[in-house]
Amino acid sequence: MPYTPIVATLGYVMSPDGQRVLMIHRNARQDDQHLGKYNGLGGKMEAGEDIAACMRREIMEEAGIECLEMRLRGTLNWPGFGKQGEDWLGFIFVIDRYAGTPFESNAEGKLEWVPLAELDALPMWEGDRHFLPLVFDSDPRAFHGVMPYKDGRMVSWNVTRL
Repeated sequence: MPYTPIVATLGYVMSPDGQRVLMIHRNARQDDQHLGKYNGLGGKMEAGEDIAACMRREIMEEAGIECLEMRLRGTLNWPGFGKQGEDWLGFIFVIDRYAGTPFESNAEGKLEWVPLAELDALPMWEGDRHFLPLVFDSDPRAFHGVMPYKDGRMVSWNVTRL
């Protein structure tokens, strides 16, 4: 049977000094699967766009800023992650340079600049604690991980670097 995950982006916008990252505190919608958690910005890819165009569009929609420089840090396969057990495949980016002033909030929650050293203290998906160090480390190689979920919980974690 062919694997047909939802394809999405997840982006981490860096402050100009590289010490903070723009996160969204998902606290605006009671029906949000991510309610109460902090997350990067992003969303589902639309037909007719490539993955970089998807990342640029999502950052513009969610933060009101234009991506000027971004790097693909890796990919993550999340089988079973969706609200109804859907599979997700995410392309993870770091946005090093942008134009504009980020929104203070959007329909999903409040946008906050978080020091990199304090990320681990935030409420987030348990799996994020496994891959976030790879997003922000100095290794130039992309990472490619698989992180199955069952009933809203991470089951396992496996990663390869190329």
